[in-house]
Parts: sequence; C-alpha cells; structure tokens
Amino acid sequence: MKNTFRLIALSSVLSVSALSATSAFAVDGLSANIGASNNYLWRGVTQTNNNAAISGGIDYENKSGFYVGTWASNASWAENMTYELDLYGGFSGDLGNGFGYDLGYIYYNYDNAANSDFSEVYAHLTYGVFTLGYNTLVDSDAGGSFADDTYITADAEFEVADGLSLTLHAGNYDFNAGGDYTEYGVSLSKSGFTFGLSDTDIDGADGDINVSVSYSVDFDL
Repeated sequence: MKNTFRLIALSSVLSVSALSATSAFAVDGLSANIGASNNYLWRGVTQTNNNAAISGGIDYENKSGFYVGTWASNASWAENMTYELDLYGGFSGDLGNGFGYDLGYIYYNYDNAANSDFSEVYAHLTYGVFTLGYNTLVDSDAGGSFADDTYITADAEFEVADGLSLTLHAGNYDFNAGGDYTEYGVSLSKSGFTFGLSDTDIDGADGDINVSVSYSVDFDL
C-alpha cells in the first residue's frame, strides 16, 4: 500500500537504469516508481506469505495539491489472490507554522476470485518530523460498512547522518468484528535502500518479528 506521505515504509522497488533517463515528453507532476522487497509488509503483517514482492506505480500531482495515483504488487494473503492494485486520490498541502495535511480516498483491488476488495478514506497531519494518520473503512467485499474498521498511526522520521533517515512507527488496527492489534516498526533508509524491523502483538506467526530489505526508485515521466 502506498500513501502520499510515504508512511508505508517497506513497500519497495527494483531499478532499471534506463528508466531514470529524462523523457523528451515529460509531463509536469507525473512520476512513477518501481521496486522490490524480500517481504511485502502492510500494517505489520506480510501480504505475500513472507515471500518477495515486486511493485510499481504511477502518480500525478499538480500545484494545487490534488493528486491521483495507482500502485500494484503481487499479494497472496487470501485464497485465489495473486495481486493487489491500489487506486487513490486526494489533496495535500501546507497549513503554515510547520503543519501539513493529506486527505484522500484509496481503493484496494484484488483478484475477483479472492473477494477481498475494500476502500478507505484517510487523513494525515504532519508537524516537522512527526505524522499522525487516521484511516477508516468505507466499504468492503467482506460486508463491512463505513467506519467499521479504523487504523491510527504515529510516525517520526529523523535524518541521523548525511542522507540516512531513521523512521519510527506505531499503529493500531481496530476491527468491528474483533481481532484488533497493535504494530510497531523501525527502519533505516538511504539512496532508495530500506532496512526495517516490524512486530505486532498478534498471536501466532503474524506476531513474529519481520525483517524487510528493499530497494526503490522514483523517476519523472
């Protein structure tokens, strides 16, 4: 999953050098990303049964703060599932005095046979290195209704050395049907590479500490 503040650390990418070449037909505000990771982790839980993932997306953002985009990855957390395709859009901007915001909608699309599609609205508020996020369910193939499930996050990103960023993350996922959990993460990123550790308070395999190593690249189109 990909959000405009790049809070979903550990979704990642594989670079092809030719892709970074400047296009003679570049469109202002249009960009793309592509990458790879040893494990696609989302909200602290593997989406690929602890297997590798290849991902990529395209985004458009104009000067007003309006943006739309799409992002795709292999995924296998449900029966008959092979991929995830996200479609999202929203507005982000500066509130002044160090504050920023991001408001949007995201639709998570999977194989038809997986019957797992769902959508959310989200709001993120930033202040300096800190970000608070709130996502809530809009609708789901599983029968969920508006605001049945909510996900609240707190993140902080610090530059600890030249070009080296340390990100601290905590999130709580609250389900109307039960199964709530809290997850934590820490990651180091530099030059497109990310090394991360994440953990949850879920019983069983989903509660194990996960290690993620990934590489990603963004380029203008």
